[in-house]
Amino acid sequence: MSTFNPIPSLTKACLKPPTTGIQIGRVPRRGTAMIRTTVLRALVLTAAFAAALTPATCLGENSNRLPTKATKKLPPELRSLLRQKKMPIHSPILVRVFKEEAELEVWKQDTTGRFQILKTYPICRWSGDLGPKLQEGDRQTPEGFYRVTPELMNPHSNYYLAINIGYPNNFDKANNRDGSLLMIHGDCWSSGCYAMTDEQISEIYSLARDSFQGGRPSFQVQTYPFRLTPANLARHRNNPNLAFWKMLKIGNDHFEATHLEPKVDVCNRLYVFDAQRPPNSPKPLVFNPTDKCPAFVVNPKITRRALEKQRADELEYAQLLEDNVPAAPIYSELDGGMNKVFLARFPDRVTLWVP
Repeated sequence: MSTFNPIPSLTKACLKPPTTGIQIGRVPRRGTAMIRTTVLRALVLTAAFAAALTPATCLGENSNRLPTKATKKLPPELRSLLRQKKMPIHSPILVRVFKEEAELEVWKQDTTGRFQILKTYPICRWSGDLGPKLQEGDRQTPEGFYRVTPELMNPHSNYYLAINIGYPNNFDKANNRDGSLLMIHGDCWSSGCYAMTDEQISEIYSLARDSFQGGRPSFQVQTYPFRLTPANLARHRNNPNLAFWKMLKIGNDHFEATHLEPKVDVCNRLYVFDAQRPPNSPKPLVFNPTDKCPAFVVNPKITRRALEKQRADELEYAQLLEDNVPAAPIYSELDGGMNKVFLARFPDRVTLWVP
């Protein structure tokens, strides 16, 4: 695991009170109002000037204190790809992870406002088995919908660079799942994390950093056991996690059908996607992860597209079951996996699970 050093929030770290040389304390009564007005004007002007010079995010630290690896610009080839795909360098990103395929996708918002695939990275190492993380020390990599904020970026990681994905989220907590410091990081070694090479995490970290500098307060990470296709679900139909994976598929389908980031809530210990207040409802929509779900509707524009995909997938899934396609073993007996492109380079890093 990475050694994670909590980083102060943007409010504390980036918007420091300006140094003006003016001390505010006791002043003579004569002209008090005028002096206060002058002081406030000076503070406001100084703060505005400082804000204009300060990046939208500094990831919790002064840029002079950040290691060079955390401030590197994107390589020219990737910057060229951004221009080709009409993706502003500071536009939002979204990350999708697939265990069985050992792939990590970075999607980025283009000038139309929708997310498009930017780059797919082979994962060097992930640990555990297919299925969600349940408890500290089980070596499981998480599955679900997570949110990364600037303070979860670790430029001082012992594993080159690291991004804490934010496990446990509200769903995990509501279902009494625990664990900590679950990362996407470098060094190609994992104990509950998604480990990349140092070169890969350098790019991913820079893409995340640049998206924060565009003003976005967070980005979404979607982690899956495999690509949630009818064929994969049919292969894993005997797995005890099937119901959980079908719930994740709803959010997956919302994204794939619209290329818009799904809004994620939790109630009744279940994920809910793209919920909004019913028409003419006077009550605000409030979700409590462990309470009964409030009355809500799903955005009809999203529902229509997602339902078309879901119905087609269900027909294909039913046909695969009728054809009795071979089922995958429930437990692989392997401690995680590695994309095949790394097998020759790291032959000793995929091992049998030892309890």
